[in-house]
Amino acid sequence: MNLFTEDELASGTSPIVDARPLAERLRPTSIEEVVGQPHLTGADAPLARMIGAGRLASIIFWGPPGTGKTTLSRLLADLVGMRFVAFSGTHVTVAELKAAYAEARRQLGQGKRTVLFLDESHRAARNITETLLPVMEDGTIVAILATTEAPSFSLAKGITSRARVLTLEPLEADDLAQLLARAEEHVGARLALTEEARVALFAQAGGDGRYFLNMVEDLLDAPATKPLTPDDLRRILSRRIANYDRQGDGHYELASAFQKSIRGSDPDAALYYGARLVQAGEDPRFILRRLLVMASEEVAMADPTILGLVTAALDAFQHVGMPEAKYALAQAIVAVATAPKSNAVYLAWKRATALAEATATIRPPRRILNAPTALHRSLGFKQEYEYSHDWPNAFSAQNYWPDELGRQQFYMPNERGFEVTIKRRVDHWNGLREERDSSEGG
Repeated sequence: MNLFTEDELASGTSPIVDARPLAERLRPTSIEEVVGQPHLTGADAPLARMIGAGRLASIIFWGPPGTGKTTLSRLLADLVGMRFVAFSGTHVTVAELKAAYAEARRQLGQGKRTVLFLDESHRAARNITETLLPVMEDGTIVAILATTEAPSFSLAKGITSRARVLTLEPLEADDLAQLLARAEEHVGARLALTEEARVALFAQAGGDGRYFLNMVEDLLDAPATKPLTPDDLRRILSRRIANYDRQGDGHYELASAFQKSIRGSDPDAALYYGARLVQAGEDPRFILRRLLVMASEEVAMADPTILGLVTAALDAFQHVGMPEAKYALAQAIVAVATAPKSNAVYLAWKRATALAEATATIRPPRRILNAPTALHRSLGFKQEYEYSHDWPNAFSAQNYWPDELGRQQFYMPNERGFEVTIKRRVDHWNGLREERDSSEGG
């Protein structure tokens, strides 16, 4: 059977085949077609208000892959009649950005504003993103940055203070069902799935619409005489279909088991659950971020080197990537699991926070406040301050607490790991403080 009509063969022409991936062909052309983000696209939501006003502010779109960051950026520029220029933080150069700024200024002189979109902005070098600051400030461009990492950690403070952070959510099953219906209508074919396969396919997407449509395209290209099962999905997609949802119970169960194993100093169980998380499709950076928290929450001063070790592992992952970085991940897991444990810092912070909230209006004592003017000195600021380095062992035992409160103790080190040494030091200092308080009181 010929694929072309007789007229097409006779004329020497053939229909143009759209070779773009299905996800690209189904990219929304209106704000109403964007799925999964009603908190941003709804009638009274931030983006709808910007569109209604016909004016965009600089934006940081923060969310997991495949949730619509690029699509929304393109649509916003189009809907308010602005130029759209896109770059990727993974390989853009300062020279390319400066050229884009120069063109934006030229266009601005002709009455045309520019949206500059920087994808993967968390992977851009600091000198790259800092070039945005002056052109955002003077209105040369409206910047839209897309990131999968928390902006407060991955972007310069100057950027986050000049842009509105809008969070995108992973797509839910209902959202993926909408995408599947659109895909079936677009290709004119129905994807036959058993209910188990449908659930497994949605779970495998992990809230990523682009990844989901790529899988759907592979499945639609595979001839099937009966509804596909989870085993069929594994065979056709050549990847493991995990019973795991990065936003559901499976995610939290494994993450909980992972942290309990770390806290319980079982490196083998911790490695097992860490491997389970990775195999199920979890971003290793999620695991490393949890380890950063545990380095302070579970270990802290019992081994103060652990926080630096995990930070180095995260840095190694950012530079090397998977699969090679899996060994840095494993090293960090084992290091935190086998370190001596102490929650003394965790408890100390809770105690300090509780008292700080209850005594927020109490001022520090004048004796430890700077005296920048003669008026301050006349009021007693810093008059009784004792410079610790002038005292034996650089310790004066002076009271730094407000007189209304008196001395408090929040940090109570345990007798484990390095805290054994710290406890001796703290106990010695507290003893000297008590001696001074007693002598002054007498």
